[in-house]
Amino acid sequence: MDYFPLFLDARKLNVLIVGAGEVAARKLELIMKTPATVTVIAPWVCDTVKLIAQNEKVTLIEREFEDNDLASKDMVFIATDKPEVNQHIHDLARANKVLVNVVDNTPLCQFITPSIVDRSPIVIAMSSGGVAPVLLRYLRQKLETVLPANLSRLGSFSEKFRDKVKQALNGVTARRYFWEDVLDGDIAEMVEKGQDKKADEAFELALQAAAENKKVEGQVYLVGAGPGDPDLLTFRALRLMQKADVVVYDRLVSPQILELVRRDAEKIYVGKAKSNHTLPQDDINQLMVDEAKKGNRVVRLKGGDPFIFGRGGEEIQPLIKHGIEFQVVPGITAASGASSYAGIPLTHRDHAQSVVFATGHLKNGTIDLNWPALAQKSQTAVFYMGLTGLPIICEKMIEHGLDATTPIALVQSATTEKQQVLTGTLQNIVAKQEEAQLQPPTLIIVGSVVSLHNELNWF
Repeated sequence: MDYFPLFLDARKLNVLIVGAGEVAARKLELIMKTPATVTVIAPWVCDTVKLIAQNEKVTLIEREFEDNDLASKDMVFIATDKPEVNQHIHDLARANKVLVNVVDNTPLCQFITPSIVDRSPIVIAMSSGGVAPVLLRYLRQKLETVLPANLSRLGSFSEKFRDKVKQALNGVTARRYFWEDVLDGDIAEMVEKGQDKKADEAFELALQAAAENKKVEGQVYLVGAGPGDPDLLTFRALRLMQKADVVVYDRLVSPQILELVRRDAEKIYVGKAKSNHTLPQDDINQLMVDEAKKGNRVVRLKGGDPFIFGRGGEEIQPLIKHGIEFQVVPGITAASGASSYAGIPLTHRDHAQSVVFATGHLKNGTIDLNWPALAQKSQTAVFYMGLTGLPIICEKMIEHGLDATTPIALVQSATTEKQQVLTGTLQNIVAKQEEAQLQPPTLIIVGSVVSLHNELNWF
């Protein structure tokens, strides 16, 4: 390693910044995240530095640098636009054993500032030695997406219980396995969400179980997998998928999304198609209860959003009955994904001032809906699971007041490479579908907003 990574104690650090332009401002903003005291010296000061310098930790001196300004300084950042001044201060700093960084001039840097992911007290610092800054930014962005924003709480939580774990568990290996389970499991999720009391109680139970070589009861996560495109998963959904012991999924979850599940997780398919249920709903409910009682972390992965025609409410009720802990992670619902990728805004000031979601397939197999409420002008109606009942939907919407020429769209496999969009009117869409033969999952959108498809279609 050309640069040795280390973390300096900033609690008594005295930092000098020479220069006060926007480049210097970025260094000042970085140092202000620490308890260090800062002196900024420059004859001209940009607005950003002026604003930050209002902090009591900052001393702003508006003049040229003088050699004695280095006195009692531990570190200096040099950010002037005068090469000869930068070289002079660099040489002076090295002679006085002051750590020196000449911004954007690696050969004159005794140290370099890393790319930082800040979750204090957890801090991740990365460096490319100044040779690949774009790659470094790319890696930082990747880390930012997978590390919870509230990771700092986990650091403080771990510190609080560190000594107690040492007393309860003998041996480094036992403690390591215990902490890995805690940090990768439900307790960590509670801590990140600020559920401190609940997390403390769960931790005490887990520690007692570990000391007695027992396994505590697991938890169930109802996770919305979105409309199909893996890039539309939420960060939280992805984190939980990579922590799961068991994943229960249906046919609306794409293979690309399943690829993101933890490799050694048990995957159980419970998909449903019309009149063909791999596993009845009651059996799915019981399956989740049984797996959680075994101590497993169960992710129920559902297409779209669990609470929008995803039977999330039905699946939670048995969990409550059996005292199983659960959480619900919302996803992008099919209506939002399909409309966005088809260039059909669900609302538009010139077309629709409201939107309503309906199912095209009721529990009893009928399509007995509140048709007067659905067939409203200046409203967009979205039908889930309605492809089989398309003729009835069109007939009822016309019967209850919509013009036969009202635009309608069928969106198949929305947001994926298999997406197809078929448009028409309530009068002719059935004939068009008979010819096109779109297959489920297909969403139906009714309303004048569909007329914008050709203009706004981008995917």
